[in-house]
Amino acid sequence: MKKYLIIFLISMVPLIELRGSIPMAVLVYKLPIVPSCIISVVGNLLPVPFIFFFARKVLEWGQDKKLIGGFCRWCINKGVKGSDKLQKKGNAGLYIALLLFVGIPLPGTGAWTGTLAASFLNMDFKKSIIAVMAGVLLAGAIMLAGCLIFGVAFLDLFHSV
Repeated sequence: MKKYLIIFLISMVPLIELRGSIPMAVLVYKLPIVPSCIISVVGNLLPVPFIFFFARKVLEWGQDKKLIGGFCRWCINKGVKGSDKLQKKGNAGLYIALLLFVGIPLPGTGAWTGTLAASFLNMDFKKSIIAVMAGVLLAGAIMLAGCLIFGVAFLDLFHSV
């Protein structure tokens, strides 16, 4: 049970998310695939509504604070860069672009950055959540496939990107 809690918590961490929790569960802890993936997806999606509604406000508030200003500005820059990438796709493909941005498991992409970008673009909440959910499922499938096909060598590939 402790290992599942660790997997759940890892999947909630920004920039790691299920890109780290699925390989940890399958390759390191040798946990069963189905419950590991479900826990990773749920943990990855749990912060999404809070990020959409509150993260931008908290980051904007904190950007001029001495202790946390640098971190807040860094997060805002990540959100703005993500929103710039999404906005280039135009309105018609914006939600598909969000899905792909979240779903392709590369460093700097994922539910946290994608949701923050959607918030910066004032995208529709429900459509954004659906796109992020689909993206998280896609990323989970890619990570699981990589783990099953390449095994531990997949971790080396992922860390070298």
